[in-house]
Amino acid sequence: MSVKALFDLTGQVALITGGSRGLGLQMAEALGEMGARLAITARKADELAQAREHLQGLGYEVETFVGDLQQTGAIPALVDGVLEKFGTIDILLNNAGATWGAKAEDYPDEAWHKVMNLNVSAPFFLTREVARRVMIPRGEGRVIITASVAALKGTPPGMHTVAYNTSKAAALHLARTLASEWGPYGIRVNAICPGFFPSKMASGLIEKIGETVIARTPLRRIGGDEDLKGAVVYLASNASRHMTGQGLVLDGGASLL
Repeated sequence: MSVKALFDLTGQVALITGGSRGLGLQMAEALGEMGARLAITARKADELAQAREHLQGLGYEVETFVGDLQQTGAIPALVDGVLEKFGTIDILLNNAGATWGAKAEDYPDEAWHKVMNLNVSAPFFLTREVARRVMIPRGEGRVIITASVAALKGTPPGMHTVAYNTSKAAALHLARTLASEWGPYGIRVNAICPGFFPSKMASGLIEKIGETVIARTPLRRIGGDEDLKGAVVYLASNASRHMTGQGLVLDGGASLL
């Protein structure tokens, strides 16, 4: 098989959560460019409509599904909708997430539950649903979980994100655990661990400590709009067919220091 063929996703169906903006939309663009048929889901219908128009303008096949993944009871219906439209799910990208800033000693209960529910519980329940209905019976599938370099270290100066860091460590270990259990079914589960990237969720933090982060990063930059695309295509394609249970770090080397 040629290297180009290894990366080809023509006809593959990719379900992307949090795919209407930011990193999720960037990764949807990448999968669409390689030929994947896109199913994107998010909470806000207007943002989904904008994303759909954008992706269709690039020539990609895309359907949108409005839903709040914190309402875990609605997950089976989401999967029903994707299967009704596309017939299968080859790639599941668990990208939707949340954060909340507060000192650990003052951290609100509701904030902790919100972050943990969306960053840990929702990816597990959705992945379980897709695996048992599609990937395990078929004996093949690719799951990607958006974790973070926050999974690998404590809170940097100027940040107070105890729930986020904890949830992303759990998300990374969720990928490892599912990979070890589901490898015999031909299902590969990996995580992407981005560092600082411009996004709505991170914008205020980057404005506050961005210069400090850049100074502490060996490549002297934060992530850009193109910097996750190669990684997600690699993990979604046959190019990574002998890789599972890993966390791929994209942070300009910041976690080395």
